[in-house]
Amino acid sequence: MSNIYESAEATLGFISSPCLTKVELRVASRGISDRDALSKPDPCVVLKMQSHGQWFEVDRTEVIRSSSSPVFSKIFLVDYYFEEVQRLRFELHDISSGNNGLRDADFLGAMECTLGQIVSQRKLTKALLKQGNTAGKSSITDFFSKSDPFLEIFRMNDDGTESLVHRTETVMNNLSPVWKSFKVSLNTLCSGDHDRELKCTVWDWDSNGKHDFIGEFQTTYKEVRAEQEGKQWECINPKYQMKKKNYRNSGVVTLNHCKIIKMYSFLDYIMGGCQIQFTVAIDFTASNGDPRNSCSLHYIHPYQPNEYLKALVAVGEICQDYDSDKMFPAFGFGALIPPDFKVSHDFAVNFDEDNPECAGIQGVVEAYQNCLPKIQLYGPTNIAPIIQKVASSASEEMHTKEAMEYFILLILTDGVITDMADTREAIVHASHLPMSVIIVGVGNADFTDMQILDGDDGILRSPKGEPVLRDIVQFVPFKDFKHASPAALAKSVLAEVPNQVVDYYNAKGIKPKCMSDYESTRTFSP
Repeated sequence: MSNIYESAEATLGFISSPCLTKVELRVASRGISDRDALSKPDPCVVLKMQSHGQWFEVDRTEVIRSSSSPVFSKIFLVDYYFEEVQRLRFELHDISSGNNGLRDADFLGAMECTLGQIVSQRKLTKALLKQGNTAGKSSITDFFSKSDPFLEIFRMNDDGTESLVHRTETVMNNLSPVWKSFKVSLNTLCSGDHDRELKCTVWDWDSNGKHDFIGEFQTTYKEVRAEQEGKQWECINPKYQMKKKNYRNSGVVTLNHCKIIKMYSFLDYIMGGCQIQFTVAIDFTASNGDPRNSCSLHYIHPYQPNEYLKALVAVGEICQDYDSDKMFPAFGFGALIPPDFKVSHDFAVNFDEDNPECAGIQGVVEAYQNCLPKIQLYGPTNIAPIIQKVASSASEEMHTKEAMEYFILLILTDGVITDMADTREAIVHASHLPMSVIIVGVGNADFTDMQILDGDDGILRSPKGEPVLRDIVQFVPFKDFKHASPAALAKSVLAEVPNQVVDYYNAKGIKPKCMSDYESTRTFSP
């Protein structure tokens, strides 16, 4: 069976845009079927991204000649946006000899996924749409004196396997090559383990793909970091070492430059195990209109989702990739609820107060639809109670020393809130917690006063004058996106979340879990 492995194993940090992170994607394939019985395939992977329903090529790997299980050195550098669903397609092609184009290539298969899935799982494996048979192993030939050398660095994994970290360019006709410097994260290099063994191999490039083995050496990041510039390793070929009595080495590899830069990003926390706890709160006040009437904002049309559902699905589709159990609490406010029909501002939409969680975004949708006939829309529009409820859960997380859970509360409401003073107080308190609040205004009401909570035009303060510790609220009126795609709404309301997450953990001095010495960006130059 043919497989492509993608591993979102590293970040390069933030660049000019405050919400933009670059992600390194590495690909490998196993068991590619031989199209030609006399030769092995010459594989190449093409990365495409979806935009407006169309697939566009982003980049492609090098062509590896005569390989049924290639490990590509090409790194796909992709702009990562937490607030968007970024759909990826990896296509595997067999490139005919003497031609690097796709016109005459054989299409071997493809797999599709989202960038969020790769980031949250760190390594994603899927079968190709077209399947083949497992191929045999390639052979290793002897070393020749005249060489076109390149160097490969492998990380030794806990299960005994090897992962290619970097492959240098080939320096032609040179016995004393100087390879270009390159950047690699500590996570990619050694999984944060400074004593993890690194195996470095030097090869003499051959156009037919049967590269000649020159020699190898072992080291660790700890050794590299201690020695830094000028460190040398003898490159040993075990075969020559056994056969030749006077054999010393096949050359010496020197570390010319090593620069260390320490930085944590949103992805560092997510890939360190931080989970996004997504909670939904829905406005069931009478101003929404009778749900049985087609003019109501809560009307359930058999073919067209209402604005509440559109906003819920658009935002939830992003957040669900970052929650391991995919169980989402859903609450309602402003309704008279059974059995005594008293007004509640924080009731469980599934009516199970002990377990308000719903299975996936679809579970939230179903609970919302099922509860509408059982409740009576009422009022007023008070959102402080639901903010306080989620803040209570976030407060428990606040006392941990590791970045384990960050809470996002999505509030969907049709009108101006009636408990502004209490809401301001609740938000100021929540700004000290691992929590963000997203408010989507549904319908055509005047939401001018809601902009006060956003804090973009000034610092939000409690009625007592206490300022928020950090900006945690994003307000967006749905009517601004009525004619836009769901992705545009999600992008707008979630754009500030990555920085809010990083700001909280940095302010608390909390590092990514199990990565106390994780140093996000490295330069490692042989």
